[in-house]
Amino acid sequence: MKIGVISDTHMHQPDEPLFNLVKTVFADVEMILHAGDLTRIAVLEAFSGKEVVAVCGNMDQSDVATRLQDREMIHVSGYRIGLIHGWGGSAGIEDRIRKLIPNAHAIVYGHTHRPSNHEVDGTLMFNPGAYSGSFLFGVKRSVGILTIGETISGEIVHI
Repeated sequence: MKIGVISDTHMHQPDEPLFNLVKTVFADVEMILHAGDLTRIAVLEAFSGKEVVAVCGNMDQSDVATRLQDREMIHVSGYRIGLIHGWGGSAGIEDRIRKLIPNAHAIVYGHTHRPSNHEVDGTLMFNPGAYSGSFLFGVKRSVGILTIGETISGEIVHI
């Protein structure tokens, strides 16, 4: 099973490149996880036809904050995947997140705009980076794919 992962879209409406992402990079995923900072709930319209789980981020407007939780636990093929946006500085963010989402096989997060794909104490820590990129950090736009089979693994996709 493949899961598309996106974070930090920072948009008010979905645009053509976001709709195209669903037809290309996310074409064969069964589910999409959005790790927050949609900005407006209308962004999720780009993913119609796919199962979507999203959480609220620190830059989201009230229409997002009233509809989405700040974290979710998704159960897929025997795996527990925590989904959260994150907060505060980049230093120590994974430690802060892991305290809020214990016992997950993988934790998907956003906020830093920097891709991350590694294990900490047997938990996959996966940040797809930012769909919006980051001029501050010189980071290009990226999303991710989680593949679930015998194991759970992540891949960062630069767009």
